[in-house]
Amino acid sequence: MKTQSTVPSARESGGKRDGTGGGQGHTQIADGVVAKIAGMAAREIGGVHAMGGGTARMVGAVRDAVSGGGASGTVAQGVSVEVGERQAAVDIDLVVEYGAAIQDLAAAVRRNVTNAVERMTGLEVTEINIKVDDIHLPEDDSSDNGDSEPRVQ
Repeated sequence: MKTQSTVPSARESGGKRDGTGGGQGHTQIADGVVAKIAGMAAREIGGVHAMGGGTARMVGAVRDAVSGGGASGTVAQGVSVEVGERQAAVDIDLVVEYGAAIQDLAAAVRRNVTNAVERMTGLEVTEINIKVDDIHLPEDDSSDNGDSEPRVQ
């Protein structure tokens, strides 16, 4: 049986993120938490190949190789957020699969990220800016198996 979360949204709680209104404390959500939620939600959409610009992906690959490849550092790769008291703004850099309708993909990413961030944090998402940095081509997956003749001797 799945239980439904009873966390009030930012609009229902009058902007108080502690959800009680009774002065029982204050809940602060770090930018990195929102960035991870947004990154995971964006990756759930079919057609998203990777996150981040070319440099960010290269640095992430080096970091993963050095650290043993932990996923926690790469979850928020390509995502930057600005979190206020009641609202959050998100910027996402994407690499899309060839053949994906970019406008439809961007709309789906916006919907999924908005739903995830608002549901999990109670923050109102004011905007999600999406930048498509690259397109992943099917032949990018095929690697050189060494069957071809080397170009230099």
